Amino acid sequence: MDDFLSGTAALFGDVVDDDDAISYGPLVLTVAPKVYLYSQANTLLADHLFSPSLLLSERIERGLIPLHKATVIELGAGCALPSLLSSILANPPRLVAITDYPDEIILRNLRNNVERNRSKITNGCTVHHRGYEWGQDVSALLELLPQSGGYDVVILSDLLHFDASHGELIASLTLLLRRASTARTYIAAGKYTLPHICDRFIREAASAGIIIQEGEDSAEWLGTLEVKGGGLDRAQLGVRKGMCRWWVGQWVAEAFAPSSAQK
Repeated sequence: MDDFLSGTAALFGDVVDDDDAISYGPLVLTVAPKVYLYSQANTLLADHLFSPSLLLSERIERGLIPLHKATVIELGAGCALPSLLSSILANPPRLVAITDYPDEIILRNLRNNVERNRSKITNGCTVHHRGYEWGQDVSALLELLPQSGGYDVVILSDLLHFDASHGELIASLTLLLRRASTARTYIAAGKYTLPHICDRFIREAASAGIIIQEGEDSAEWLGTLEVKGGGLDRAQLGVRKGMCRWWVGQWVAEAFAPSSAQK
């Protein structure tokens, strides 16, 4: 699965040359180091920066993903570009929880990215980083919240290709996303993730009570912050943005409407 995806993404021109740091505005990020012994950093592709995180970050920068005073969690964050970018907005979320698989190499890189950029985090925004395996107990993640009930926003960047783990991912999503009409999950995938795999995830999410709708956008890169490293320029950023699909999900009304017994 991982070798196939990496190879397919490379054919699409989607793998950013990530041997050096990537800068997005004031953020400086690295990916998990490539290792030649078995490691989840390679199996879970945490040693790459893929285009969906760039697309979501551009939409966050443009204010198209409302995050002001929200509580936000990113699953399978990798280098955590979307979630860290949200933390440096002029009007940031009040809390950002960044998670990835509890592997030593993955979490060391995640911790380094958070600490390297901590001085850029906007006052009033609290950032946590944690190891978390999809489908497992979410109580430690919910305890980070200033109030009970779940997160206002759940970010899933380039995770749909892990099709054998859709059930676990959706289980975590339903446990973490606050049951409210305003709660949203923002999802992006590269076009190397086959359409039938994306469609299956959407059907399974709907069965769990979350309706997901696909969005559209120009392939032109519309962000204004400077992006450097990995051979990226505005033309390349636009190409990579055009190689992605994105969706917004929310609970069906029945998921949070009071029952007749409560009325």
